[in-house]
Amino acid sequence: MKFKQTNVTPIELDMTPMIDVVFQLITFFMLINKFEQAEADERVTLPKDQLASPPAVHRQNAFLLNFGYMRDKDGKILDTTPYFFFGDEKIELAALRPRLRQESQYFETIGTDFAEITVEIRADADVPTGLVQELIQMCQEEGIAFQRFALKATQKATEY
Repeated sequence: MKFKQTNVTPIELDMTPMIDVVFQLITFFMLINKFEQAEADERVTLPKDQLASPPAVHRQNAFLLNFGYMRDKDGKILDTTPYFFFGDEKIELAALRPRLRQESQYFETIGTDFAEITVEIRADADVPTGLVQELIQMCQEEGIAFQRFALKATQKATEY
């Protein structure tokens, strides 16, 4: 019996649906994951405190202020002026009032009681305490009126 030779082409899998599914999974996990990039600002080196501990419950109505210095990759201070960091934007303390008013107006617009709003301050360990106090006073001014504050620090590791 004579068999006829045929040119068999290899079967190729269409990877387009697989790639679509992978991208959808990546998108899904990025949307459900809570990114706290504001808290992960490496320009702010938190002070160490034995009593520091994370809050037991995540605060609902809170906004974060990162207060620190411009540093090089080794952590050395490049500029002695402390700044507030909002992503790539940096603002000096004297120019912060409009930003605080904007935050205050946002919470007022959505109908949040100011007694329930917590201003979380992540101040660098090298920022003078007087500047942090000045910031708190600024937050309590007329037209801004925040009442609750939380200062962030890192907990010292206990040595054995």
